[in-house]
Amino acid sequence: MSAFVSTLSAVWTQAVTQLRAFLIIPDREPVDYGFVAGDVAQVHRLCADPARGALDDATWKDLLLDTYRAQLSKEVSIFGQQVLYQRLRAGLDDDACAAVGERVRDLMGDPERLAALHRDCTSLRHADKEIATLLFEDTAPPAPWWVGKTWPLPLLLLASIAAVIVTPAAWLATGVVAYILMSTQMRYYERVEEWERSMNALQMLLRVSSILGARKDALLLPFAGPAAAAGKLNRQLSRAPMVVMTPGARTYLDWFMLDNVNHYFKGVRLVHGNLDFLRACFVWVGELEADIALARHLLQAPVLCWAERHTSQSIALAGTVHPLLPQAQALSVRLDGGGAFISGQNGVGKSTLLRTVGVNLVTARAFGFCYAEKASVPDLPVYTSMQSEDSLFGGESLYMAELRRAQELLAAADGAHPGICIIDEIFRGTNHLESVSAAASVLDVLAAKGLVMVSSHNLVLASLLAQRLSPLCVRLDADGRLALEAGVLAHTNGIALLAQRGFGPAIEARAGRVFDWLNGYLAHPGDCDGVLAGENMSEPVSP
Repeated sequence: MSAFVSTLSAVWTQAVTQLRAFLIIPDREPVDYGFVAGDVAQVHRLCADPARGALDDATWKDLLLDTYRAQLSKEVSIFGQQVLYQRLRAGLDDDACAAVGERVRDLMGDPERLAALHRDCTSLRHADKEIATLLFEDTAPPAPWWVGKTWPLPLLLLASIAAVIVTPAAWLATGVVAYILMSTQMRYYERVEEWERSMNALQMLLRVSSILGARKDALLLPFAGPAAAAGKLNRQLSRAPMVVMTPGARTYLDWFMLDNVNHYFKGVRLVHGNLDFLRACFVWVGELEADIALARHLLQAPVLCWAERHTSQSIALAGTVHPLLPQAQALSVRLDGGGAFISGQNGVGKSTLLRTVGVNLVTARAFGFCYAEKASVPDLPVYTSMQSEDSLFGGESLYMAELRRAQELLAAADGAHPGICIIDEIFRGTNHLESVSAAASVLDVLAAKGLVMVSSHNLVLASLLAQRLSPLCVRLDADGRLALEAGVLAHTNGIALLAQRGFGPAIEARAGRVFDWLNGYLAHPGDCDGVLAGENMSEPVSP
């Protein structure tokens, strides 16, 4: 009987497809559901590789990677979104990264093929439920003994109703049977509805796997063998075609024969009996959709190069830009075995520079490319401290948040996955003297352990940390283009901005006098070199 139903379902599907093609009925427009962050992150959570140092939450937020991932994920289903998130969060090893690069370049070289594969995956975007949890974490619920044995219930119901003609006491039996049917339906109704949403997404996955397997394409070799099995399993998970096509049949069967409950437990048995196969389909489809998304994105990238990856403490980015800025000015950054202290006037783009370096380090680690003319970067995790803030509900001040983050960076430097630290305006939440003192101490230790890039308006840090961090200044050249040059900012513009913002000449003049007084002995101290080195000297440094 099941073989007959499967055959009938296959014939029906083929007939509908041919009729649609004959009548030129377009597929319904895909719906891109807005999945919450937790759904998109499920594959990373469930399949994390402990050998790879993943980005932490603060770095993900600081580098605006949710916004960047959304840009990559345009017209991409939940399956591709989850794979893109996983790659961004944890990165890929050299072999996997090289394989991704080869596949993406292959797709970019054939736009017609890329467009055809994108169309084949379009139906995946109708999925409104993530199923990674189902496939990689959930366990099968036990099936009650009565599953598959409910066919006598409607007969008993009809018999009890008919028996009312003989004796009114038969209403009692009718009530008992009706109670069993209704109470069972109500008990499982929400679970069955949730399961059907999961099956909708899973069957889309199987359908696309079957379609891709029919293509004669070298890129789709993983789909060639399992295509038939995917189609068969898809049909087994479907309700009988006659039930779907007959108006009202599904409702009557659900309420009087518990057909939806029986089908639910049948689906549970099928899914958990084919988990290895379904997981493989999930990975194949998600990886392919992620590669398609990257190829489509990179065809429109303003500048692109495939990065040289290494493990040394050096960075070389020539003509690099930030992918989220439509008309970003390119900058070149080079660090040979040491960190950098970045200075520059207010609003010149120091924070943007740090984020540009950070996101390019992440994309090189995740996908193998950078938004640059040429790139040589380390395959190391990135840790940032850029957006610490007061927490009203957490009862944490700005300075306490900064201290907590600094401890996390120090712990990461001593942990299993040390990486590159990118810090913007460290310790803003306390007074100037304590800010400089604490920042100098923390940065000195961090820079001794690994590569550090830090920007700050406290220029005295450049002198204090000269033995650890090379001073670099962001400025505008004669043509109004950004340039990164060796040295420390010579002319600040904080006080000049007072006049530009309309504070008046009196306030500007007073601020200028205070600045001149402070600058005399704070901005360019002459005896900084030994301050942080005092702990290594035989005698402590005198105050």
